[in-house]
Formats: sequence, structure tokens, C-alpha cells
Amino acid sequence: MVEDLKRKLLLVLTVLLLLSSAQAGSTDRLSGHQCTDFQTANFLRGSKLRVQFLLFTHSSPSCGELILADDGIKNCSFNSSLETKIIIHGFRALGTKPSWIEGLVHAILHSSQVNVIAVDWVYGSTAAYPSAVENVTLLALSISQLISKLLALGVSGTSIHIIGVSLGAHVAGLVGHFHGGQLGRITGLDPAGPKYTRASPEERLDPGDALFVEAIHTDADNFGIRIPVGHIDYFVNGGRDQPGCPRSISAGYKYLICDHMRAVHLYVSALEHSCMMVAFPCASHQDFLNGHCLDCVDPFLFSCPRIGLQEQAGVNMKKLPKEVKVYLMTSPSAPFCVHHSLVEFHLQKTRNTVTSIEITFFSNSTKDTAKITIPKHQEMGKRLLAHSVPLCQINSVTLKYLPKSHFWRKDESFIVGKFCAAPLPLDSNRTTSCLPWNLTLPSKTDISYKLPTACA
Repeated sequence: MVEDLKRKLLLVLTVLLLLSSAQAGSTDRLSGHQCTDFQTANFLRGSKLRVQFLLFTHSSPSCGELILADDGIKNCSFNSSLETKIIIHGFRALGTKPSWIEGLVHAILHSSQVNVIAVDWVYGSTAAYPSAVENVTLLALSISQLISKLLALGVSGTSIHIIGVSLGAHVAGLVGHFHGGQLGRITGLDPAGPKYTRASPEERLDPGDALFVEAIHTDADNFGIRIPVGHIDYFVNGGRDQPGCPRSISAGYKYLICDHMRAVHLYVSALEHSCMMVAFPCASHQDFLNGHCLDCVDPFLFSCPRIGLQEQAGVNMKKLPKEVKVYLMTSPSAPFCVHHSLVEFHLQKTRNTVTSIEITFFSNSTKDTAKITIPKHQEMGKRLLAHSVPLCQINSVTLKYLPKSHFWRKDESFIVGKFCAAPLPLDSNRTTSCLPWNLTLPSKTDISYKLPTACA
């Protein structure tokens, strides 16, 4: 009995060893080269920086080809005529491979034919966060040396795009700084906040680190940085508390990391899906929600920035302004993109109390809601409403008047006014569409109407 158990145990261990060796040194049948995976570090003790550069190509998107420092780039599948994307992960508390890395590599190679180099610095990013921060400069120097070898091969600096996640975003900033801000592009996916919010621009990601620097903020009240660090900074859903992420600590690790990692998932989704994630410049998130920022005239000359690989984020400007904050809303799950519409309600007469109206858009499969608040003694209130389908595909709109409850005085039993809606961006050539009659909204009663909008 004991001998049988030993034999079974030995068989299991043998299979595990074979599997691990196959993963570590498998050969890609198409390219013929050895496939190398990310390293795994022991999180119980700090490790010195051990950097690996893994090359992924369109012909081998699942096989990382190890770029050896001694051989330079000459003896690998790197194509110097293509653009190069360099991915840098962030802090790895448990010393494991980033779970999102394969998805991002595949999404990039699905979108464009480029070289993708993933920087594996798991060893230097493990254990305590301060020790990972201490390794940032040394890592940046190592990546900078690799880029210098690429430039020596005739690669244009403007064709290099670094994508840094969390702490990796600041590594990307240092790399760009070492190259005089002349690399083509840096994308920071929720750049890390701890140790960097009060850091000087030379120590963190900033607009001077590349010809175009952008950042996507999704966890500015926790692990992400709350200040702008690029030419364009996307504050998604205000930059914090992402829809679909758990709000209770009972969710464990997902509660801690969901908002922070949403930037990566948004970026991957933007590359994989055709729907656009369009953002709008605004002074604050609240101003954006309240409908005060409806176009991209200032400063982007009518061209709204979009998350993804479009050149300069789709902005048509020769000289980019510094540190413009832009805002957008998303849905709770992939593909995340939504349409933004301005909704307005114009009271027939002003009231001496605040007026609240719930607006709900219905399509064949979706329901999206926002609340308009009209201040007292004012005639009109407006709000942005995010919805999953274009405004012209909304079947009906439901309005509900929500009267104020005061124990000493009852609010009015109904209100009268006009409802209007318009898709964003709302420029000089587009006007709001209004229901052609005044509406009477009884207290706490859903009233539905057809929207008079047609698809172009």
C-alpha cells in the first residue's frame, strides 16, 4: 500500500517536472526558436534585479523569444523595419507572472504588425514595494541600453512605444528621460501613486518623457496616481471606483486590485473591439457629469482623444498642449465602451426648491439611468447619460419626477416642462433633439416617450 502510494507520488512529480520544463523551454513549431516564459520569484525574500527581454512577433504571438544581451538583437526574430512596443509590468507582490501580459501582447499583435518586447523584471519587483521602487532606476537603465542597441540597428526612436503598467509607467518615464524625450510614445496604464504623487517630474512619468505621453487613470484614490502625468490624461469614471468592481472588502484580493487593473483591461478591450472609447476635456469630473464639457473644440480643435493605438490618440494637432485632463464613462464589463448623451429638462416655471428627475433610456436589450437635478430658482437642469447603444437606437425614454419629502411641507404633486437629448460630441453643427410638447410628470410615476432621433 505504501509502495503504491510512493510510486503514484513519483509519477505525479515526474509529470509536473516535465510540464514545467516544457513551459520553460518549449519550441515554437512555426519559428523554430525556443519559447521562454516569465520568471517566478520567491516573495518571502527580496531578490536582486534579473531582467529578461522577451520578443513576441506576429508569426509567434504566444512564444516569447529571449533576447540575449551578448548577441544583441541580431540573432533573433526582431524586424527593424517595424514599429516596436515595449511592455513594462509593475510591482509583483507574490513574484508571479502578470496574468494580463498574454492578453495585452495578443491584442497589440492583433491590431498591428509590430515587434512586441515584454520586460520581465519579476525578480526585482517582488517582496516589499519600497524595494521594487529602489530597482526602478537600474531597470530603466537596462531597458535604455536595449533601446540604444535598437537605435544602432537603424530603428527610429519615434517608432518606439513604451506601455508601462502601474510602477512600470514610471520606469517608462525614466527610460524616455534617458533618451531626451525623443522616443515616439509612452502609455501609462494607471501609473503608480505611492512614492510618486509628490515626486519631481524627473523621477516620475511626465509629458517631457516622449513626443506623446498619455495616461489612463482608474484607481487615483488608492494604488494609482491622482495627478496628470502626460499630454493627455484619461480619468475614466473620474479616475476611481470603476463600475463592476467590488466595493466590499469581503471580495478579498479583487477588491484591492480591480480598479487598478481596470486600466489594462480597458486598453486591451480598446485594441480588440471596434467601438471607440472617446474622452472629453474638462476641468473636473463633476463638471463633466453635469454637462459642462460637451465637445473637444478647446484645446483639441474638434478632434476628441480616443483610447487605443491611434496616432496621438486621434488628436489632430501639430503641437500638443501639456497635461490636459479628459473624462469618459464606461460600462462594467468588456468591451467597456459607451455612448455619451446630454439630457436636459426645462421647467415651464421655476420653483423655490430643488427639482430631481430620473431619466432612463431603453433599447432592445439595455437600460441606462441618470438623474437630473435642477437647482432652486433655476429653469433648466442637465446631466450626462452613458448608454450602450447609439442615441438613435434608443427605443424610448422614461422620466420620473422625484419630489422632495419634508415633514412640514409637501412638494408639488406634478411638474411641467420640456425634455431634450443630444449625443456627444455636441459641436456647432449638432443641436439637441427635444420632444415637441411640454410634459406633465406626476409625482413618482414613470412616464415613457418615444425619442424623435434618427440614425444618420
